[in-house]
Amino acid sequence: MSAPKKKPSALPRAKQKEEVNKKALIWIGAAFAAIVVVVGTLLILNV
Repeated sequence: MSAPKKKPSALPRAKQKEEVNKKALIWIGAAFAAIVVVVGTLLILNV
């Protein structure tokens, strides 16, 4: 009886992990984009 209860509870946890991974990817992407913009601006100003 306890095994079926554990299986459904694992599915919501997996969904929560996916949401955290999406947020992490968004943050990493935003940080990378910011770095690219800063480096590009510095290169343009130096030339």
